[in-house]
Order: sequence, then structure tokens, then C-alpha cells
Amino acid sequence: MLPPELPPLPALTRAEGELIDRYLEAVDLLGRINPAHHGDTYGGLRAAQALVRKAMELRDALALMHQRGETELHAPTLARALRVLDGERRTARVALPARSDG
Repeated sequence: MLPPELPPLPALTRAEGELIDRYLEAVDLLGRINPAHHGDTYGGLRAAQALVRKAMELRDALALMHQRGETELHAPTLARALRVLDGERRTARVALPARSDG
């Protein structure tokens, strides 16, 4: 049986697509660094080192949008793209887990 088909991505400019990709990559790294989740310090260190590069790439994506005259973020469209790309699960790793101490 085939997995269910994902909804199509909304129409994005190349710069918006780049923004979404770089944002999710940075979020994934932040999730690996999150001290509220199990992990080791070396893995967190490696993720933090990679985050510096991803932050610069995210900055560059936003700068390119601005230079091209794309001065407004279309939040509903970008949020739809994030959901299609599993953004809700990926960003949840950045948040604190629910309390378990009762």
C-alpha cells in the first residue's frame, strides 16, 4: 500500500522557498540543541556549530527577498508550506516538553 499523498506546496517565489528551507534547517538544529530533550553534549555542540552557518543562510535568504522587493511575508501561504513540509513536528522539538512531575 502506498503512503497517503502529501498536499501540494503552495506557489512560492524561489526566495520564499529558500526562506522556508533555511528556516526548517535552523529549527532542526535548534531541536537537536534543546537541553530539555535527551542527547549528548557533543551532538549539541555539532548542531550549534552548524547553526551558525544555517543562520547566515537564513539571513541571506531574507536579504535576497528584501533586495528583490519582496518586503512582506505572506504568513498564511508560508504557514501552509511549513505544514506540508512537516513543520509542526519539526518545530515541536524546539519547545519544552510537557511537564511530567505531576
